[in-house]
Amino acid sequence: MEFYANVGTYCPDTERIIKFTEEEIKEALAMAPSAPVFGEGKEARKLVARKPESDTSPWCFIGAGGAPVSTEELFVSIMEAYGSFLPLANSITTPTLTTINGVPIRAGSPLEVLACIRSTVLSREALRRAGRPGLPIMNSIATAVSDTAKIAGSQFGLRPSDGWLIGTSAELKLEFQRLNEIAYVTSLGGHIVAETAPLLGGYCGGPEGVAVTNVAYHLNCIMAMQGSCQLTFPIHYKYGCTTTRDVSWAVSVSSQAISRNSNFPFFILSYTAAGPMTKMCLYEIVVAVTTSVVSGASIEFGGVAKATAIDHFTPMEPRFASEVAHSVVGLKRADANAIVKKLLAKYEDQIENAPLGKRYEECWDIKAKKPLPDYVDLYEEVKKEPPKYGLQFKYWEARPPRGNRAQPENQGEYKPGLEGKISMNR
Repeated sequence: MEFYANVGTYCPDTERIIKFTEEEIKEALAMAPSAPVFGEGKEARKLVARKPESDTSPWCFIGAGGAPVSTEELFVSIMEAYGSFLPLANSITTPTLTTINGVPIRAGSPLEVLACIRSTVLSREALRRAGRPGLPIMNSIATAVSDTAKIAGSQFGLRPSDGWLIGTSAELKLEFQRLNEIAYVTSLGGHIVAETAPLLGGYCGGPEGVAVTNVAYHLNCIMAMQGSCQLTFPIHYKYGCTTTRDVSWAVSVSSQAISRNSNFPFFILSYTAAGPMTKMCLYEIVVAVTTSVVSGASIEFGGVAKATAIDHFTPMEPRFASEVAHSVVGLKRADANAIVKKLLAKYEDQIENAPLGKRYEECWDIKAKKPLPDYVDLYEEVKKEPPKYGLQFKYWEARPPRGNRAQPENQGEYKPGLEGKISMNR
């Protein structure tokens, strides 16, 4: 708190610092949202702030993580698959369109505006086809780069009950474009999902600096961004993923500090180095999700192959992430640490040259709307390993009956007395 009160948030357009006193920060922390409601109809749920080792189920914000998709046809196929194949999804994160009618999208152009409109319309239609029209989209419009395109595209299907993802620049910077978006969404009465990404190896320095900055960002999201929740992803500057040993440590330490001292909900977003249909990718998911959930966070997952390779993502990875998230609920940090260390040892020497994996069409039967047998076999093979280290999965079938959306009893329910049952020991 002292650090953020001294440093504040920098606005490059005015070359001025937005600063708050410690008294203002304490008051805002006390008044910050603790259980905002996202979604509509039967999909409407409270996003509940969690604590370390909490037995409150984490919110699963899952999908593509804004990864690039090559065509509109694949965009619709992927979104429909998310709606029907991710029974534990509380909200969806969409892909990013890279072309419209085969023409590459250029940021700041009229085509960007059209692409944002198209992605909003297609997302809503795909979720309706999947039978989950009320499911919230919480990364607003992943295709948008400019404030103009995001605001224009939102008029074609985004709702106040969705999540409007608005990001800072490293470190602790807010430009006019982002402030324009904040002004629009607050006037609309929508939910701002305040996005932050402290860089390990950048201005933050090492993992200790990343941990401190991540906590400062939490205050920034409440004060300068007027968020309903925070989405943060400490990330490695060189490797472009969040699953290294040093980043995992920073995520764990900062998440525990935040969740123990704040009732403002937050997500940890994870990016794997490896791509779909690889054991390494699934190992990375276990490490990242276990670290986040046991430390008191909810999760966003979908950043497969660093979310940079076109069409390199499927519904199988976010499904696996959601299964891990619910399976580690209530796990002690010492037990989680043992699991994480064993799985880190299986892949960390491969991070620099991680396997890219396979494309969507090579992993997923688009016509049958289900994973290909080879991926199901790999998925179930990998799921047999964590139980050896103490992680017991609650869900096993990779092909559930259509429409079988198992929801844990306490998912989205705020139980005020629950936090008192949680050990607060380090």
